[in-house]
Amino acid sequence: MLASATGSLTNATRIQNTFQSSIKSKISVDTVIDYIGCLKESFIINEAERYDVKGRKYIGSQQKYYFEDAGLRNARLNFRQTEENHIMENIIYNELRYRGFSVDVGVVEKRIKDEKGKEIR
Repeated sequence: MLASATGSLTNATRIQNTFQSSIKSKISVDTVIDYIGCLKESFIINEAERYDVKGRKYIGSQQKYYFEDAGLRNARLNFRQTEENHIMENIIYNELRYRGFSVDVGVVEKRIKDEKGKEIR
């Protein structure tokens, strides 16, 4: 699930719901959190926390997970999901981390108006 959702906002509850609906698993949120913790401790994945740019604080609801090795991610998925955007985002995340940056996930809304005067976000 995390390999498929690389670069997408997700959380343990969403993963639990996916398992319950697709394979009728009774896995608990705590177990999902433990598994994610094990993957982080074994340096297979990293977590980018959600940051509210305007409020200047962390939002604990959803995170993005990135694989330390994009090749391992691709192998786990049998090289089926090769969305260039997700792979590139993973590689850029890793490169920024290797260069010593702390990487968070945030949204900056930019409001502009199109030719008809309608607001675009």
